[in-house]
Amino acid sequence: MKYAVIIEKGETGCSAYVPDLPGCVAAARTEQEVRHLIREAIQFHIEGLELHGEPVPEATSLCEYVDTLVTQPG
Repeated sequence: MKYAVIIEKGETGCSAYVPDLPGCVAAARTEQEVRHLIREAIQFHIEGLELHGEPVPEATSLCEYVDTLVTQPG
C-alpha cells in the first residue's frame, strides 16, 4: 500500500508526516534521512495497529502540485 507523505523543510532540518496515519511522523537533518525514517515509521505504525487488533487505515489522501497564475516579481 502507498501512503501520501508530506515532507517539510525547515531551518534546521526536515520533517515528514502521513495524513492517513495520525501520529506517524519523522524528523531528520536531511531530506534523504527523513525519507528513510518515515518509511520505517510507517512500517512500525502499521505493525503497532495490527498488534493491537486495530484496523489499518486505507490510503485515501492525495498530493498534487497546482500551478498558480501569480508570478513572482523579479
